Amino acid sequence: MQFCLFCFTVLSDQELKLEVVEGSESVILPCKTIPDLPEDTTVEWARFDREIMMVHEYSNGTDQLKNQDDRYCDRTKMNKDLLRTGDLSLTLIYPTERDSGGYICTIYRDKDIQKQKVVLQVKGQTCQSPKMMLFLYFSTEQFFQRQQMIIQQPFSESFK
Repeated sequence: MQFCLFCFTVLSDQELKLEVVEGSESVILPCKTIPDLPEDTTVEWARFDREIMMVHEYSNGTDQLKNQDDRYCDRTKMNKDLLRTGDLSLTLIYPTERDSGGYICTIYRDKDIQKQKVVLQVKGQTCQSPKMMLFLYFSTEQFFQRQQMIIQQPFSESFK
């Protein structure tokens, strides 16, 4: 069972700061607008780092992923009924520290353009699973037992 820890901070009415722990199954980058959007609405999720990267695009009633940056291939999804609900949030699967940064959801509706900024901070895991901790404990214990046996052997026996 994996737990996902989220922290939200509203920085302004159009910017949100989001923190998640690396190793989480997914994180949702929120973006909401009015429901019942027209069919010709386009939604673009882009990441701005040193350059702008296309993370996910939805237009003409379907996902348009031909311009998607390779690092997001098979790692993004949006709700199926997003135009009806107005929930244009993006799910990013298996976020890593490399995914940290600013994301912009841009909505092109008729002649209007709306933008929502999300700043994602993916933090490294601070604790390990119980199974991993047991593995590390017993591996370390066995290592030190072997080292102790070598130290206890007479000098001439250690080269046999």
